[in-house]
Parts: sequence; structure tokens; C-alpha cells
Amino acid sequence: MRSRNGRCVYWLATRLGLVSYETHLPAEEAQTSEDSRFPRTNAHARGAPHAQAPAGQGSQALDRLMGRPAGTRPRANRSRLTRSADFDRVFRSGRSHAGRELVLYVFPRGEDGPPRLGLSVSRKVGGAVERNRVKRLLREAFAVESARLPEGTDAVVVARPDARPLAEREGLAGIQHALGDLIEKAGGGAGERAPDVRGDG
Repeated sequence: MRSRNGRCVYWLATRLGLVSYETHLPAEEAQTSEDSRFPRTNAHARGAPHAQAPAGQGSQALDRLMGRPAGTRPRANRSRLTRSADFDRVFRSGRSHAGRELVLYVFPRGEDGPPRLGLSVSRKVGGAVERNRVKRLLREAFAVESARLPEGTDAVVVARPDARPLAEREGLAGIQHALGDLIEKAGGGAGERAPDVRGDG
């Protein structure tokens, strides 16, 4: 009898809204039900799968913006030799002129256009930092001295071990003077040689 009265009271309380059905649910089920009715406000803040684009998508977006196919790079400078076949042709068929610090190979490629430069700077010259410095100085020196070479000339400059101390001691002026001597030997007398900017000491 008491049990029946208890059920009646419980039924009446639920009809009046005084008791929730979740009162007798386990804690886990009640929490699940509450979560389903009240979405978390920080769900997006804690990271949807697409909240941050993968690192590779940045470069792809840049490629699309620049109007080039994805994964491609700008074309190499046309004043430089970049293909191994071009280097082989200069070494095999060109004329060589040697100095203490540098060796110059020149070859007329048989077409119009400014002289092109290829560099060969081995580990005998030094570490990566020293080699990069010698390369930079050679490019700057060639940009000036190559004006005395005929159009359509391909040139390869090989740096010897003594090129590093020359670059450290005299910088661009020393490298430019050494390269200018070789270009003059190669018959580069078409133009006036750049003035020697090295100091007396």
C-alpha cells in the first residue's frame, strides 16, 4: 500500500514539474543528456579540425595568387649556367686560362645574348660560409668584368684554394682583379677594363 501511495505521489510530482526524470538517472547519463541539450560555447575555440590550415597550404595559396602552377618555382637567372650539360660543354670544348686563385674557361655558345657564368667552388676552398662568400664575390666581379667578353660567351670560373684567403684579405677588389686578369688573357679586350680599386697596402 505504501508502495502504491509512493508511486502516486511521484506521479503527481512529475506532473506538477517538481521532480525531473533525470533525478533517478545515473550521474553519467544525466551529464550526457545535459550536454545534448546545451552545446558547449567553447567548442570552436578548442579546435575544430579545420581551424588551422596545414603548413603546405600556405605555399599553394601563394602559387595560385602568383598565377603559376602549384609546386613550381620562378625561372633561374638567364645570365647563369645551371645545367650540367652546359658546364660539360664549356669544360670539354672551351679554352682555359689559369691564375693562382682562379681558373677561367670560356666557350662561344654561338648565339646572341649576354655572357653567362657558371661557378665551381669545391670544399677545398673552405666550409659552406667561406664558399658562399667566394661565390658571391665572383658573381659581383663577373657582373662588371664580363662586359669585356663577346656576346654569346659561356664562362665557368673554378675557384682554387687560394681564392679564400684572397677574398678574406682583399674582398671584392681582389677577386675582381684576379678575374679581370683572366678575362684579359682570354681576349676580353673589347671594352675598357674596370679600374683597380685595391689600396696600395
